[in-house]
Amino acid sequence: MTEHKPDSRALAVPSGRLTRLARFGGLASNIAGTAALHGARQVVQGKRPRASDLLLTPANARKVADQMAHMRGAAMKVGQLISMDAGDMLPPELAQIMARLRADAHYMPGAQLKRVLDDAWGQGWQRRFAKFTVRPIAAASIGQVHRAHTLDGRDLAIKVQYPGVRRSINSDVNNVAALMRMSGVMSKDLDITPMLEEAKRQLHEEADYEREGRYLTRFAELLAGAPDFVVPSLHADLTTRDVLAMDYVEGVGIETLADAPQEMRDRVMALLIGLLFREFFEFQLMQTDPNFANYRYQPATGRVVLLDFGASRAFRPEMAEQFRRLMTAGIDGDRAAVRQAILDIGFFAEHTATHHQQLMVDMFEMSMEPLKRPGAFDFADNDLAVRMRDVGMALGADREFWHIPPIDTLFMQRKFGGFYLLASRLKARVDLRAIIEGYL
Repeated sequence: MTEHKPDSRALAVPSGRLTRLARFGGLASNIAGTAALHGARQVVQGKRPRASDLLLTPANARKVADQMAHMRGAAMKVGQLISMDAGDMLPPELAQIMARLRADAHYMPGAQLKRVLDDAWGQGWQRRFAKFTVRPIAAASIGQVHRAHTLDGRDLAIKVQYPGVRRSINSDVNNVAALMRMSGVMSKDLDITPMLEEAKRQLHEEADYEREGRYLTRFAELLAGAPDFVVPSLHADLTTRDVLAMDYVEGVGIETLADAPQEMRDRVMALLIGLLFREFFEFQLMQTDPNFANYRYQPATGRVVLLDFGASRAFRPEMAEQFRRLMTAGIDGDRAAVRQAILDIGFFAEHTATHHQQLMVDMFEMSMEPLKRPGAFDFADNDLAVRMRDVGMALGADREFWHIPPIDTLFMQRKFGGFYLLASRLKARVDLRAIIEGYL
């Protein structure tokens, strides 16, 4: 969830599918019209403009980001993922604009909120509370959070889903993909049908708050013996498919530790990375959304608060074993074993061109540098991310290589990438080799 920024405001969520479709259609027409106008101007000037240069402009990116922020729901969620997963593939000014989707979240007006809660809890639900704050304490892509005190003395965080989210997931995902194709960010030749279907499935799961409540309880059980972490308790009597009730837990945003003492930053990041490997190798169950707002910190206790389990995903046991072999080969510097492990996982196929395979192996070997060096890896004082981005952009620009790996690996990579970004933001120093050795 995203803490309020000054430009957050009460803005009704467009909940009808036709209304949302009309907004997408208007946005596409606006972008196409602007591109045609600019293209005509360049032709008059004797230039030969490229379609991608006309469509991928800061003005168009701003229009897309603003519309997604207004619509919320799956449209905004997909935009957030694009900003995190493809940000390095976009020009810096466009990546910065799209990153606003991770910070700007409007919230429902009071009247719309009451209608949602009336549907979930029935008329007169207010009589169950001593206090219910109408203005949310946080807002995100598919819901917003309110603090409430019940008459029986419970201090709760109540997550309320925006109306129409589930009904619009399939059409939102399709429409965002169409916009991406039109803009030139995504090749028209790449078959992304499996990815789109998985995105829809994942978003339908995230929109089921009863499911999230079960994972909230499951992670609380798994981490019962981990005193460094706090998982809020579920309150099932107030939880429905559209409303999630849990303990209100004090804490500050994890990214606010950027100015904290080095030792504190290092410890917190080591805890989170250790949890990441524990989720994958031990639990084989991972909360796959690395949004910084899902993690908070309690300065008084030194504990990390874990929030938002809607994106929890179980992994097959054999997947953990495949990655164990891959990482062991990487640490040993065995390129042949690395190539075979990457092939077994499905990052490329046997028919993939040899030079593309070599680039993939090179990228993986780069990613293993922090594990191969002794002592702490300084996430701030290195150029690893830049070098990996350059190789990744070279692969991405080569349309002959475009390949969609197994969907499970994309969710895992998303979590790894998000934590790398957080560690870089905190300028943390972490002994990654010491953390991973126990699992290899």
